[in-house]
Amino acid sequence: MKQLGTVNDYMSIELVTFTPDMDIHRAIRLLLKGRISGAPVLDDQGGLVGILTKKDCLKIAFSASYHQEWGGNVSDFMSRDVQTVEVDTDIVEVAERFLKSKFHRYPVMRSERLVGVISRHDVLRSLEDLW
Repeated sequence: MKQLGTVNDYMSIELVTFTPDMDIHRAIRLLLKGRISGAPVLDDQGGLVGILTKKDCLKIAFSASYHQEWGGNVSDFMSRDVQTVEVDTDIVEVAERFLKSKFHRYPVMRSERLVGVISRHDVLRSLEDLW
């Protein structure tokens, strides 16, 4: 049976990223324009400090309906407890993680630096190599 490879073989490297101080309205527009479910949040040194997902953005709708106003920065809504994968992780291991979690994508790290994102879609793409 053919081996599927690693995260490095299937991850996306052209990324939409946000900064903590980015206006949340702008971030939502970028998510919608890019048709993506979330994106990493990076500090000034390029370190991963969070992730902003469409689910996080739904908090804004809830807050707006309750407080009759909405806005803020990415840091007000992003998830800070980010699970990541290493670039050399076996793609089957990542598939198992997706099966056991609610996440749709994981930031991919190499030596504590963001180098890409792996999504459920990317893992499914790896199956084409088996056919």
